Amino acid sequence: MRDVHLPFESQKKLIELSRRTLETFVLGRAREFESIDDRFLKSDYYGAFVSLHNQGELRGCIGDCAPRSPLYETVIEMTEAAASRDSRVEPVSESELEDIRIEISVLSPLVRTAAPLSLEIGKHGLYLARQGRRGVLLPQVATQYRWNIKTFLEQTCVKAGLRKHAWKDSDTEVSTFTALIIEEQR
Repeated sequence: MRDVHLPFESQKKLIELSRRTLETFVLGRAREFESIDDRFLKSDYYGAFVSLHNQGELRGCIGDCAPRSPLYETVIEMTEAAASRDSRVEPVSESELEDIRIEISVLSPLVRTAAPLSLEIGKHGLYLARQGRRGVLLPQVATQYRWNIKTFLEQTCVKAGLRKHAWKDSDTEVSTFTALIIEEQR
């Protein structure tokens, strides 16, 4: 599995793009065409999640593990989705825009693993699928909650709507990925 690499300038452009997208979307303005000349942001090799926080509280987190379009387009789409379609929280309002902090997780391609207990907390994220249900947890989630790998696997099962030991079943697909986490500095 290859780790994600984006030069610092590309990371900076991606965060700036997400911020412009968030503000334009929440304010209800028409999105302007983005002219992207950065080859790293045009890559269709990576998936991405966008997480929005207001003073430490989650305000939205949505992403796509499978690359379907250039990275910058995925980040635009996921920024809008995180601001408006995360069923766990109310949509982001104009009054809180200034307090929102953006975090982008750029994901390596998924790799199926036969040895999930050997994964490294803080480095690997989890994608779990079984019988049409799926759950994804980013690498930073296990670190944030101080989970061990077994708890991380169990919580990914719970997120998928499965019993917590479903990761052990032969018909459960357990895949992993790494993530480059880009945090907005505000």
